[in-house]
Amino acid sequence: MSGSTAGFVPPQYPYERIDRFKPLADGFDGGLVDFSIGTPCDPPPAAVIEALATSNSERGYPQSPGSPALRAAACRWIGRRFDVDVDPTRIAACIGTKEFVGTLPQWLRLRRPDRDTILYPAISYPTYEMGATLAGCRAVPVAPRPGGGIDLASIDTTDAGRALALWVNSPANPTGEIDDLEAAAAWGREHDVPVFSDECYVEFTWSGRGRTILEHGLDGVVAVHSLSKRSNLAGMRVGFYAGDAELVGYLSEVRKHAGFMVPGPAQAAGVAALDDDRHVDDQRDRYRRRLERMAALLGRWAGIDVPLPDGGFYLWFRAGDAWGLTERLAREGGAIISPGEFYGEAGTEFARVAVVQPDDRIDLVASRLGLGG
Repeated sequence: MSGSTAGFVPPQYPYERIDRFKPLADGFDGGLVDFSIGTPCDPPPAAVIEALATSNSERGYPQSPGSPALRAAACRWIGRRFDVDVDPTRIAACIGTKEFVGTLPQWLRLRRPDRDTILYPAISYPTYEMGATLAGCRAVPVAPRPGGGIDLASIDTTDAGRALALWVNSPANPTGEIDDLEAAAAWGREHDVPVFSDECYVEFTWSGRGRTILEHGLDGVVAVHSLSKRSNLAGMRVGFYAGDAELVGYLSEVRKHAGFMVPGPAQAAGVAALDDDRHVDDQRDRYRRRLERMAALLGRWAGIDVPLPDGGFYLWFRAGDAWGLTERLAREGGAIISPGEFYGEAGTEFARVAVVQPDDRIDLVASRLGLGG
């Protein structure tokens, strides 16, 4: 189009960059086995499907902050899992957590126009950075700390003074590391920076018990949770955020004006999912088994060390030439994984494997690689 002015041009979506390898895998009998994206493959609980079908809530507009039933269910879940008491007024719904991560910076910048920076883990899910970019903010990565998590001491004082928010992610995607949430909360309060803690993998914590930043007080912190992973409901887009009364209240009001609403039937299904812990325990067993199987399989095939994570359902390992390994696995095993550079420059030599395929599909890849049995 002639006469256009230079403006923002969206980069290629990271996972589309591996599309060129998919024809290599499609040629195998049984087709592509996709370990690149963390899309759950297992069925949600029957009670969730029943609630989705019978809520009788599809005709009216749903409540943007979440129905009283959904917020109460989230309150009960936080109490059971973490022994933390959070009033339902300090909880609000979001349409899954990706949109919350991606839009948060613009709402925070309206609240604090004197600040323009989002701090986020240097190795992390790309939406933390992209959300800042879409809001016209500075996206400043925080270096990793030896032993896991982010190095709070590495944050420049100027960046801290300009920060709208600090993101932490524990257990982390893609690394599976557990962060020091108490230290993050303390740093945020000391520097007057809200801390947002993405905890959507917390029920898949393998090293100790799952932790939330809310255990260290609610002031100045917000925990973000999703039903996509714990309940195999990525297609429903149900999540919630909880914590600081002023932040939750502000965000829920802004989002209400913008028309962000979790559909009524999905909210009803969310209540059923949050009130049922048994299906999550069953899912934990599946993911732990798949992590162990895939780590052993890839280690034997590639001749490299593939460690188990402290949390989450991703394997994260040093691969050297990660793009070369991705292509080789597509050619030899008909399977696709993610090169680590999708998660930041610091992840360039790593690869990520999402163990979100059923056991028979993992067996199929093992057979193709000559490692069955």
